[in-house]
Amino acid sequence: MTMWSSGRRVLQDLLLQPAVRSFSLTPAQNTVVVERWWQVPLSKIGSPPRLHPRRHRIYKLVEDIKHNPKDKMELILTQTVPKLGGRGDTVYVKKSIGRNKLLPQGLAVYPSPENKHIFAEELRLLREGRPEDRIQTRTGQMTLEFLKRCTLKINKMPVEEFQVTKEVICRQFLKKLGVVVPPHALSLPFESVNEVGDYWCEVQVNGIDKVRIPVSLLPHEDPSASYQKQKKQMQQEQADSNVPGPADEEDAVGLKAVSAVRAEAGKDSVSQVSEASASAGEETAAGTQTSQDKTAPPSDSPKKE
Repeated sequence: MTMWSSGRRVLQDLLLQPAVRSFSLTPAQNTVVVERWWQVPLSKIGSPPRLHPRRHRIYKLVEDIKHNPKDKMELILTQTVPKLGGRGDTVYVKKSIGRNKLLPQGLAVYPSPENKHIFAEELRLLREGRPEDRIQTRTGQMTLEFLKRCTLKINKMPVEEFQVTKEVICRQFLKKLGVVVPPHALSLPFESVNEVGDYWCEVQVNGIDKVRIPVSLLPHEDPSASYQKQKKQMQQEQADSNVPGPADEEDAVGLKAVSAVRAEAGKDSVSQVSEASASAGEETAAGTQTSQDKTAPPSDSPKKE
């Protein structure tokens, strides 16, 4: 009796405990939008709807949110984040990165109207403040590092009035290097130049830092002539590669010697075969002669007694 009561108490305790659900075994709670296949008829006021036991339990799928394209999260960076941007930049990242890394670590904030106004005011103060108080953006730093490794090469045009001016250099920056340089950010030590040689120019990035870039003015070169020149060089290289070297010459000499030996051997074999055929011919001739002698009819000359 005691055992029964104790077992009953243990069972009651187990039933009264809240159910613990393992999150690792919890299936993904996906949301779908469905609607009834058959329309439910209207019912009287104050009475429940009249549902058919089977017909009104059939649904059709309207939208499956699980397979919808996931939108990215819009955030405003509070600090410089590698491969994303600098302070005050608006970025679009995955929700997992924004919720698990940027927001908890204080690297970004939500783009609320208040936050947008704060960072816009901060950017305005930085632009209007003294140059020494400004901070270069991450994009500006990357532009400076790129320009430090560049050299601008300009081919002279076959026109007497051709002059290298500030506008020409700005166009060449966009054409050769893919960098948009406005005229007010470019400074030259000359007004215009048309002589072949090496020069330099300075580019100011965001009105803060300056970088000096070498500029080379090269003589005019016809694209078709350069193509023909490259083609001739390639043909010459192929011809040089086909010329036999010392080892190839030795191999060629060895091949010639082997061919000569084979030719001599062929001649010997041919002579042997000809001699053998000649001897065989002689033997056959002698045999035919003997056979003719043996089978020759008796002559009319009288026999000696």
